[in-house]
Amino acid sequence: MLVSWLGQASHNLLFVDDEQDIVTTMKRGLEKHGFNVDGFTDPLQALKSFRANHYYQIVTDIRMPIMNGFEFARAIYAKDQSANICFLTSFEILEDEAKKVFSSLPSHCFVKKPITPSELANHIRSRDLDS
Repeated sequence: MLVSWLGQASHNLLFVDDEQDIVTTMKRGLEKHGFNVDGFTDPLQALKSFRANHYYQIVTDIRMPIMNGFEFARAIYAKDQSANICFLTSFEILEDEAKKVFSSLPSHCFVKKPITPSELANHIRSRDLDS
């Protein structure tokens, strides 16, 4: 169990992607890295289950059919302004350009797919160390 990186035994993550296989793979893999993961393929269901100040990190796909990741993030921020959201995308994202276009979103964390659970766990930990 991972304890050293923040002195806590585990962290709650919310993971949202419209592809079930990605949710399943990431949930299993991130749990092996010491996270507690609530995974959803439907962002509306994720919003219904969301609890403010419960999740250490929220990871969401950008391109989803019901609600895109930016709309999802805005709905999360309406419930919890301090939420820590990271966006997953299959497309090349230039973070500086995204900050200009999406300046109203407090989060500007972008991760390019494909990514392994280990790589995502390391990314989450490294962002924590940077803050």
